[in-house]
Amino acid sequence: MGGRFHRFMKTLHQDLQAARDHDPAARSNVEVALGYPGVHAVWAYRIAHAVWVHYPAFKLPARLFSQFVRAMTGIEIHPGATIGPRLFIDHGMGVVIGETAELGADCMLYHGVTLGGTSLKATKRHPTLGDDVVVGAGAKVLGPILIGDGARIGANAVVVHDVPAHATAVGVPAKNREPAPTGFWIDPAIYI
Repeated sequence: MGGRFHRFMKTLHQDLQAARDHDPAARSNVEVALGYPGVHAVWAYRIAHAVWVHYPAFKLPARLFSQFVRAMTGIEIHPGATIGPRLFIDHGMGVVIGETAELGADCMLYHGVTLGGTSLKATKRHPTLGDDVVVGAGAKVLGPILIGDGARIGANAVVVHDVPAHATAVGVPAKNREPAPTGFWIDPAIYI
């Protein structure tokens, strides 16, 4: 029990640090812990996901808890989703992460992002994001597609096909552009 709790606390601290690393407006861990709904939603997801995975008889309470968190934060993360360490959701309002979505380490999502499904079958129907993926505001990433490590999705893009590692996808429907430059973010407006 002590080891699991220690790992959980370490994960929560990493989530705080991810917010500090990705948001120049974040001045302290206390400010992030108390005032960032994206961090609150990720923390609540981590609790709901643990219940979802380790206590199958309590899937309904886990789901209801996730809906309560959605009402409080404006961010809906299904407890069945798989999210790696250090996810940062900036602003967050309107973010939806579906049940079979998978996110690698160090991903960043802006407000209005949907990681949604395109099938009504009980199968893998949501996207998989590799490590260090950034998804711009309002982007829709739909279906069981793969977004490669280090890829960037431009604001308001609609992505329905795989995006290779380190590429930038922009537009409706999204088209892959040259590899994303190194650094934190690229202005998708330069491609439009």
